[in-house]
Amino acid sequence: MQIREQLEQVVNEALQSAIEDGSLTLETVPPAALERPRDESNGDWASTVALRLAKPAKKSPREIAQIVVDHLPETELLSKVDIAGPGFINFTLSPATFQNVARAIRVEKEAYGKSEAPEAQHKVNLEYVSANPTGPMHVGHGRWAALGDAMARVMRHAGYDVSEEFYINDHGTQMDIFGMSISVRYLQALGHDVEMPENCYGGGYVKDIAQTIIDADGDKWVDVSDEDRIVAFREIGYKQMLDNMKETLSTFGTTFDTWFSERSLYVPDENGETAVDRALAAMREKGYVFEKEGAVWFRSTAFEDEKDRVLIKANGEMTYFMSDVAYHYDKLQRGADHLIDIWGADHHGYVKRCEAMLAAWGRPGALEVVLGQLVNLFRDGEAVRMSKRTGEMVTFKELMDEVGVDATRFLMLSRSSDQPIDFDIEVAKKKDASNPVYYVQYAHARICSILRKAADPADAEAVKAGQMTMDELVAKIVPEDADLSVLTDPAEIALLRKMSDFGELVAQAARDRAPFRMTHYCQDLAALFHQFYTNCHVLVEDEKLQTARLYLADAARINLAQALGLLGVSAPVHM
Repeated sequence: MQIREQLEQVVNEALQSAIEDGSLTLETVPPAALERPRDESNGDWASTVALRLAKPAKKSPREIAQIVVDHLPETELLSKVDIAGPGFINFTLSPATFQNVARAIRVEKEAYGKSEAPEAQHKVNLEYVSANPTGPMHVGHGRWAALGDAMARVMRHAGYDVSEEFYINDHGTQMDIFGMSISVRYLQALGHDVEMPENCYGGGYVKDIAQTIIDADGDKWVDVSDEDRIVAFREIGYKQMLDNMKETLSTFGTTFDTWFSERSLYVPDENGETAVDRALAAMREKGYVFEKEGAVWFRSTAFEDEKDRVLIKANGEMTYFMSDVAYHYDKLQRGADHLIDIWGADHHGYVKRCEAMLAAWGRPGALEVVLGQLVNLFRDGEAVRMSKRTGEMVTFKELMDEVGVDATRFLMLSRSSDQPIDFDIEVAKKKDASNPVYYVQYAHARICSILRKAADPADAEAVKAGQMTMDELVAKIVPEDADLSVLTDPAEIALLRKMSDFGELVAQAARDRAPFRMTHYCQDLAALFHQFYTNCHVLVEDEKLQTARLYLADAARINLAQALGLLGVSAPVHM
């Protein structure tokens, strides 16, 4: 149970007791109304319940506050309770309460801070990245990959049942244009005078694909009809780009439970029915499909959309929206209760119609769209738009190759998704405190160094050589039943207080789809550890104090690695 929950229980007991003995005339026990004081000198937690009860209890807030304080049960949770201002009840936690945080982390390890979300029984489908397989992934895709992956990790820690999905946009005109682009580059490379149409893909990677075809097949495709060549090259290019995306994302540490092909929506089942047919029938059954001017429409204005939307054009061609309708209906049919889509901010105008389609099936609110802003690349403060190597856009893979996976992830997650990211490549490569991910990882490595110094030199060398884990080393030098009562220094308490916030922070970050808060937590925890290390010597002559501080350092190590892990960032043992 989190400290906040324990304190809520204490306040609730006091309120219940006051109601039972007639001190407060209330029909039900109100919420404890806990919040963090802005000024830490006012305690660790404050309750505004007395201010909220003034009217129903027909007493002044300060009188109510005194009644609550007088009815508080005996508890080791608190060291001091004060009434302040118009009726705030300020609670100061006991050192033992914070000392137990270190013990909980050491015992629970990776499970520390886990909780069960209110929606734990719901199956969440989280779809992100979903790039077209017509070119390499750009830096923006890297941000969605970091955001979606971290969001899934944080939500799972908070008790959500999350399935991650990549929607492959492999159906429609853009795929044919891609095939045509490769065909033109293929013919040009073989000396044929063919011009590239304006709407084609002109990136250098298209020439690379064409060259791989020449290397494999020579000129055998020259005399094939344009249509057959385009179809064949479309499939070759599609496979190469999809493989490239999967390899890039795998290197980044992002994995998906499902890679869903848009094409599959148009493949008939054993009854000759497609997913598009089923989705359209379900919407028609609800009465929200009509025909006008030979086209098939969705009456999305019934759900506050600005206008109705075409599903099938008069010429029989399916719209992009029809694919989205079928895809989201298919997600529901596969058992998802709640759908989260991560889109670029340029898709904001598309949200209302997609929310409307879920409402049409009787599932209002089942779709949640997270919009993400762009990534602005810099190098030493100067804007970067082109790759030094190719003269074209900087790809996600090039960025990752230059600055590393950890720095890319951490910096991509350093701000809320609704804010642009200014990503300075040179800052990301620095090995000093100006680089936030280095600063955090260095704190973890420093803790490991302290623990190694306290251990037998042979064991320390075994850890360095990878023959022993840090957990195994710590088990030899720090007993589980260590006496932590000596951990009372303000720097020790500050570090413990921060770690006590972890579970609640994870729950809030999951609820708000805000994994960026974990980057702030990591930086704060690292700073507090460095402060503790400066103010409190760990390796001291007093054996009891040294053991307790090693215990605290190890708890910080575990929690810091855990927080980094929720971001998909590694926690190095040495740097």
